[in-house]
Amino acid sequence: MSGAPFSGTGPVCVVGIGDDGWVGLSEAARALVGAADVLVGGARHLAMVEGGAAERVQWPSPFSVAFVADLAVSRKVCVLASGDPMFYGVGAALVRRLGADRVTVLPVSSSASLACARLGWAAQTVAVVSAVGRPLDTLAAELSTDARVLVLSADGLTPGRAAVLLCERGFGTSTVTVLEHLGGPAESVWQGSADALAAAPERRFADLNVVAVRCEGGPGLSRLAGLPDDVYEHDGQLTKREVRAMTLAALGPRRGELLWDVGAGSGSIGIEWMRTHPTCRAVGFETRAERAERAAANAIRLGVPDLRIVVGRAPDVLFGPAPDAIFIGGGLTVPGVVERCWAALRPGGRLVANAVVAETEAELLRHRAVFGGELTRIQVTRSAPVGRFTGWRPAMPVTQWVAVKPRFESVTQPDSREE
Repeated sequence: MSGAPFSGTGPVCVVGIGDDGWVGLSEAARALVGAADVLVGGARHLAMVEGGAAERVQWPSPFSVAFVADLAVSRKVCVLASGDPMFYGVGAALVRRLGADRVTVLPVSSSASLACARLGWAAQTVAVVSAVGRPLDTLAAELSTDARVLVLSADGLTPGRAAVLLCERGFGTSTVTVLEHLGGPAESVWQGSADALAAAPERRFADLNVVAVRCEGGPGLSRLAGLPDDVYEHDGQLTKREVRAMTLAALGPRRGELLWDVGAGSGSIGIEWMRTHPTCRAVGFETRAERAERAAANAIRLGVPDLRIVVGRAPDVLFGPAPDAIFIGGGLTVPGVVERCWAALRPGGRLVANAVVAETEAELLRHRAVFGGELTRIQVTRSAPVGRFTGWRPAMPVTQWVAVKPRFESVTQPDSREE
């Protein structure tokens, strides 16, 4: 209602608090804190809150939002969190657990918005990577010439580790700014090159810091499908660049979707699926352990360390949350693989399979007769020297089958997407 004062109504409220502590909270936020029976937070946040009769409880180790749900059964709980609790914070986790109608969230400025304000960066132009409980290697996917990236640090050593990663990826001349205790009385700034910071990676900053990177060097890799073949370590089991681009186009990754890559090989399809958007997820199924290890290493180097690899023989290992898309790059001649994939696929999901030899092409024809879809023949020809001249050398043609599973109103499956 216009002009109505803010008031929390759920059994759990989440109050964002900055490094300026109690004095930086609004009257509405202070009221929510004062009305709570239990205050939950880290030791630093609890120490910032003045007075009150509420019981004070530190987060358990390991961290668990179920802990708050149990407390809220009979008492009003207020959770204290850094900055904006809905930006890589506990607020989103509590809403997923309890529902939006049972959680009231009152944020203050996030560390990312404060960093952008200090640096004069337009927030909508900046990529944000969190190293808090997440692999720092995700930073690699954001690197390109002139890109601006913020890293939410896990601790005081994160800036040095980020600088080492930048140097390893060819971005050692990038400008790195470490902003400590943003918004608080102890706020400070360090600035230098990634090369300089990487030379002393053990340097420890305040645990409460944000790393800002203005990328120089590179040029980095595109997020679009069809990365150069030589960015992958492989033993020959690699979907070549042009075919890979057409395969990803057929798979059609959308924000938040899950891919199964059956016969992952070097992991290229799953990796490029995940690089299209930070919320895209993929599971690679691979029979050979050494290939699985190589795929995992490729994923880390290319900035998608969350690629999950399952080692085992299809169709025996093809289980998990229902995928939105499936690529079959191996195992087409193994009985039951296509049938299991089709059964697992969500209604409306896409199945793509590539065949190079006559035997696997015959399988595509057979399955198309059962499940429908379209067949496409892909032929790539590359230039090559012929004596003093240039000629064309054709690669083996690839037959691609693309099928979309019909949507049936009577079929429902639980949503596996994460917010």
